[in-house]
Amino acid sequence: MNFLRSFFASVLGSLTAIGLFFAILLFIISTTASLLNTPAASRPLQSNSVMTLDLKLPIVERPPAFDEIQQLLGIDEEVIALPNVLSAIRTAREDHNIKGIRLRSDFVSAGWAQSHTIRKALKTFQSKGKFIYAYGDFFTQKGYFIASVADSIFLNPVGNLEFKGLASEVLYYKDFQDKYGFKMEVVRHGKYKSAVEPFLENEMSAENEYQISSLLQDLWFTIREEVSADRGFKTKDLDSLVTQNNTSLPEEALGANLIDGILYEDTFDERIKLRLGMDLEDPLNLATVNRVNAGSSYDSAIKDRIGVVYANGPIFYGEGTESIIAQGVFVETLEDLTKDDWIKAVVLRINSPGGSALTSELLWRAIEKVKQHKPVVVSIGNTAASGGYYMASGADAIFADPMSITGSIGVFATLPNAQGFLEDIGVRPQTVKTHPNALGYSPYQTLTQAFKNELKKGIEKTYDVFKERVAQGRSLDPEAVEKLAQGRVWTGKQALELGLIDRLGTLEEAIQEAASRAGIEVYNTLEYPQFEENLETMLKGISPSIEVYKPLEEWVPNDLLIQLKNLNTKTPFPYIQTLLPFELKIR
Repeated sequence: MNFLRSFFASVLGSLTAIGLFFAILLFIISTTASLLNTPAASRPLQSNSVMTLDLKLPIVERPPAFDEIQQLLGIDEEVIALPNVLSAIRTAREDHNIKGIRLRSDFVSAGWAQSHTIRKALKTFQSKGKFIYAYGDFFTQKGYFIASVADSIFLNPVGNLEFKGLASEVLYYKDFQDKYGFKMEVVRHGKYKSAVEPFLENEMSAENEYQISSLLQDLWFTIREEVSADRGFKTKDLDSLVTQNNTSLPEEALGANLIDGILYEDTFDERIKLRLGMDLEDPLNLATVNRVNAGSSYDSAIKDRIGVVYANGPIFYGEGTESIIAQGVFVETLEDLTKDDWIKAVVLRINSPGGSALTSELLWRAIEKVKQHKPVVVSIGNTAASGGYYMASGADAIFADPMSITGSIGVFATLPNAQGFLEDIGVRPQTVKTHPNALGYSPYQTLTQAFKNELKKGIEKTYDVFKERVAQGRSLDPEAVEKLAQGRVWTGKQALELGLIDRLGTLEEAIQEAASRAGIEVYNTLEYPQFEENLETMLKGISPSIEVYKPLEEWVPNDLLIQLKNLNTKTPFPYIQTLLPFELKIR
């Protein structure tokens, strides 16, 4: 026994020592990275420099927590932070040593609103008389949309260009459910609450087809107008070109004036050198996004601050993470910002399809309490729909991109029912209860009418409260809200016309609005929530991710999995959702 005790004590001591070593090491790395990132340590860029902007990695709303550590260790980043890209473009615009941007936007993994925001930033860069040259081995439609702002666009000789218009494909699961005995019980409110339609029907309703078509047409309007303006097309001619669909090959794209040249990447760099007046033998002075951003930092002498709260992901009841919005950490964060006298205003950057109705209300309430003390401005990213818009509706002002998706003011409930599946495999649930309605909801049995009636009451109440929040926050007549509601989704541009938002603009413009409302001109911005960083999260942040085998994901459609995950909570009524649960994939 003594031996075992000594053995385990030794093992535990070794593990503790290893953990402590890593903690100290990472602390030193983090501190060193911070020091290296100070203005004093940064060196001016060489004259005739070109910023290289490569958008091949997924674009996220917020810089990763371990960005500096990864940079110092030379670990390749797995994402691109949108704020970092925008900051670098702004800095490069004002730096006299940077003459242009070398753009790669072959494949852009981002939403349309994010893509549009980057494109707008590149336009402001050009306003200083600086050039942008774009190159691609191939261009997806989003990639070309961004690249079309460039002074010159070049394509690989064996490359491809995608520019074909917009489409959205929605999967319908009624036959799947009937075949496998696994179905979703649905209760909803709102004729446009099409989120649950795929579980009820085999084909798209006229209402859903209308709203998706309206959304696509409005998004395409923005794409067509901006590409036409920068490439010298009449809008009708560009539409005709897209309809003909003969622009995918390099020679076709060049003949259609979608690009300016066909060449390999090494020759592309020679074109940049000629633009700079350089000898072809001399190397380009290329500056990465991180290098350009190295000189910008937090000024500790400035006391006034604006808190930027990133609310990214679906809304659940619980604690919350960087990719899940929940009342735990977010309500606590908003309460702390309210008490902090140095925080003069709060900006919420929302990118969410919605989720738990209860949590949406709790977050709305927290925002209301902040407003009693300081301004609150919302900036909508790709999406702030349903519960995401529920949160936003109470803000002093709401900003969105023209290509953002918002609205979806409606409520529904979906409950998985596996009774048919269980019967097929020979499983028979049996229930013993003291009262007729004691069981409530069970995924193994058909819903009782009594339970459906109770659920319906909850949905109707939530819908009424949701509309009330919107009417109050947006100063709209309740009848007008009803016409805008019923689950319908809108683009940012449509939302502005309908009074659901206040301005079309970027996160930066939303921050400026918050500062104006707070009566401050000079300020720092701080990002929230500040999630706990411990040894476990540090190691996870710099270690290769491990894929865990998940049997359901092998055969259950993703939209069904979303519903199952939404039910994996401890809230009393997790089934009542303010959510856009099927992903509106626009391509």
